Amino acid sequence: MKNLQKGFTLIELMIVVAIIGILAAIAIPQYQDYITRAKWQDNLARVQAFKTAIAECLQNNAGVIAECDTTDEVRSATGALTLPAAAGNISALSYDATGILITGTAGVSSCTVLISPNLTGSAVAWGYTNGGGCNKSRTGVGT
Repeated sequence: MKNLQKGFTLIELMIVVAIIGILAAIAIPQYQDYITRAKWQDNLARVQAFKTAIAECLQNNAGVIAECDTTDEVRSATGALTLPAAAGNISALSYDATGILITGTAGVSSCTVLISPNLTGSAVAWGYTNGGGCNKSRTGVGT
């Protein structure tokens, strides 16, 4: 009587484990960047109302940034609230003539994003600049 053995050889199993290891080495960093980008989108959404207030202030003052370069000037021109408190994945928020500076916590790689108002005619476009050693793959915005 013939004894048939069925199953995988050790070599076949080692090849499968190696392939899974290679895929994991590629996927894990991509997944971590994806999670960081999602957290940054939450950070950017927190300042959306203040961005709208800045745009309204600039529209009301004929695009003169000097009239809207502090939170007090924006609040007095529009009646809007000030910047939200630093919470969640934001360690610090500030606003001046250059724009809104968001500093992230260690959970989002301690990146910084500067959101700058750029006037094009009567419209306000927003520019995003990454800092703190981060780029678009981490924050999802900028270059």
